[in-house]
Amino acid sequence: APDSHHPAQQSQTPNHSPTLDTDLSSNQSVVTSPELSLFGGIDNNVVANSLGESVMTFVAIYDYSPRTLSDLALKKGEQFHVLNNVEGDWWLARSLTTGESGYIPCNYVAPVDSIQAEDWYFSKISRRLSERLLLDVRNKRGTFLVRDSESTKGAYCLSLLDHDSTRGLNVKHYKIRNLDNGGFYITSRTPFDTLQQLVAHYRRQADGLCHVLTDICPIPDPQTKGLAKDAWEISRDSLELNVKLGQGYFGEVWMGMWNGTTPVAIKTLKPGTMSPEAFLQEAQVMKKLRHEKLVMLYAVVSEEPIYIVTEYMSQGSLLDFVKAPHGKMLRLPQLVDMASQIASGMAYVEKMNFVHRDLRAANVLVGDNLICKVADFGLARLIEDNEYTARQGAKFPIKWTAPEAALFGCFTIKSDVWSFGVLLTEVVTKGRVPYPGMVNRE
Repeated sequence: APDSHHPAQQSQTPNHSPTLDTDLSSNQSVVTSPELSLFGGIDNNVVANSLGESVMTFVAIYDYSPRTLSDLALKKGEQFHVLNNVEGDWWLARSLTTGESGYIPCNYVAPVDSIQAEDWYFSKISRRLSERLLLDVRNKRGTFLVRDSESTKGAYCLSLLDHDSTRGLNVKHYKIRNLDNGGFYITSRTPFDTLQQLVAHYRRQADGLCHVLTDICPIPDPQTKGLAKDAWEISRDSLELNVKLGQGYFGEVWMGMWNGTTPVAIKTLKPGTMSPEAFLQEAQVMKKLRHEKLVMLYAVVSEEPIYIVTEYMSQGSLLDFVKAPHGKMLRLPQLVDMASQIASGMAYVEKMNFVHRDLRAANVLVGDNLICKVADFGLARLIEDNEYTARQGAKFPIKWTAPEAALFGCFTIKSDVWSFGVLLTEVVTKGRVPYPGMVNRE
């Protein structure tokens, strides 16, 4: 039976055979949950509001190496107590193993014995993202994960990598249903009290599934929310510029290190590009925009020359990626998936009443597993270069700009939609300049 979009219509009668979740709504955006971080972990708001201060023992679900002297190292599986109230992105904690204290990133931990602490629980990731992760060439048949159902609140899905002679490697999704008494089942003949028991059973035997569960799907460590506790306006001396990644009209992009510990991307702006005061004010707004399809803004150097420090994306800009030999091998379904990721990030920008103003393939970054994230949102508004602000010079991206924005300076989310349409042509043509053969004036 398909995974219905109308939970009220679903029967509570258990099925007697494994139910494949055949919901094809895989174009749904991956929306950040107010409760759980992507790939598990805990959101600070839900801990503060629902767990309360009585639950203070947590377990590390990722390794974390200290970036500053005030940080506490985390080793996966290690337990510790949180010493301050669980608010903010960095918590003061004490290890129950070493007795040492320091700050830890809140999205690297989960309450002890909770489902969030399980390696195989990926929280609120989309069906499409689960398939992208499972179809990695390094995974073998039987690799799996458990995620929240996109269509049925409170239900789960088991996503399992399979192989057959017709389709090759493919992913099957099994609905995990809830029993009235609080248990879980895929088939009615084998109910379980907990999800942990269900997973353990199918790791021992297939019992009606397409394959026994073997390896847990590998996941990348999540981005921390900021570089460290209170590391927003940072010293220029704390940054190393190691490898130049690109150069534009207004500055350069470097791969570098912060504090000798953390790989970052650093955008350097030429003096006079924008007012430091206006930039710092805008950056305070930009750092509040948090979505898995937006490049994370880590920190700034607010004195000229301005430095913008963000997460590092290993594959560079989308424009360079699709023009490279490996980009030319991408098929249409992969290109559509990348475009949908950009749309997801821009939908969040719209939801937050923000306007990008300069959306194009050069301002989208690519990471491992074809992950795409929108970058440079909002910066175009601050540029003070006369050749740019006149909207006529060579520095202005006229080919990506909506007519009302180019003619009258009227930038809205609608003009971002226009730019997104032009970006789509860049993607499907593997990086061809829009309107080939036409100069900006035309």
